[in-house]
Amino acid sequence: MAKSIQDHWIIFLVEGVALILLGLLAVIVPSIASAHATVVLGWLFLISGIIGLATTYWVRRAPGFWWSLVSALLAILVGAVLIANKSQDLYGGLMGWPFEKAGPLRLILAIFFLVEGGLSIMFAVEHRRHFSGRWAWMLASGIVDIILASIIIFDLPGSSSWTMGLLVGINMILGGGALIAMGLHARNEFAGPNAIPPRAA
Repeated sequence: MAKSIQDHWIIFLVEGVALILLGLLAVIVPSIASAHATVVLGWLFLISGIIGLATTYWVRRAPGFWWSLVSALLAILVGAVLIANKSQDLYGGLMGWPFEKAGPLRLILAIFFLVEGGLSIMFAVEHRRHFSGRWAWMLASGIVDIILASIIIFDLPGSSSWTMGLLVGINMILGGGALIAMGLHARNEFAGPNAIPPRAA
């Protein structure tokens, strides 16, 4: 598994950069096109999920495969739901406090951050068990996701499109940064004196 991480460090790097770019779009676009923020964020989730699904398949022998797979499928599901759901009243009042007056965007994001936070933490723990470097970055990303969910639940930032986009942007940027840190660490280990030697043909 350690060899698999080192062989595919570039995949972690590419996915991390893609997530950071999508995160920046999540912050910028809703402030420009607030009327279509839900659909825009839906597409960003969908794209990030597809990228995550592809990279997870390529590094399927690396630690945390199942956690990463579920995370990618969750992003795809959230993206599809946000894109398909154009009614702001679809889920209102169905869940009780604290979602009585919440639109579907806030509700779905709160659930997503809670689940994604748990998945990121388990992903980090799995990498720690296999002595993967920089796993603490992913752990921190998962903890921040849970904090973001709490912020939405208790309505601390309000419910504007820009604030929701900001929270999604924070999620993606931190997750992307964690992946980049893990990828660069794996590359340095592969190139360093303690690198695992290549297998004989």
